[in-house]
Amino acid sequence: MTKKLEIYKCEVCGNIVEVVKGDGAPLVCCGNKMTLLEEQTADSSTEKHVPYIEELEDGYKVKVGESQNHPMVEKHYIMWIELIVGNKIYRQELSPTDAPEAVFKVEKSDNVIAREYCNIHGLWRGNL
Repeated sequence: MTKKLEIYKCEVCGNIVEVVKGDGAPLVCCGNKMTLLEEQTADSSTEKHVPYIEELEDGYKVKVGESQNHPMVEKHYIMWIELIVGNKIYRQELSPTDAPEAVFKVEKSDNVIAREYCNIHGLWRGNL
């Protein structure tokens, strides 16, 4: 059973989908069940993946890699950064030439979560 906000990937073609409304049948792509991407929250490698949230006067800045930026090259980069603020969701798509960060000018909330997707190491989550 799928749940709202879960992210799935097709292991055949690489499609990635986020569930807007769950409680339905399993997701299928290319004739196979899609793989649920688990949110990772701890990074022991030298390349940091956990998204860090900084509160700004008019929103939030999300950066991937606290002391060292995540690499942003064609073969290894952050594809997107997502910010969940209360019950609203914001996403910034990135390319290999971008910095691994995004600024979201949004209302403040007590419930703020950031997620990012690395094309090699998958889905990562950080909380404010």
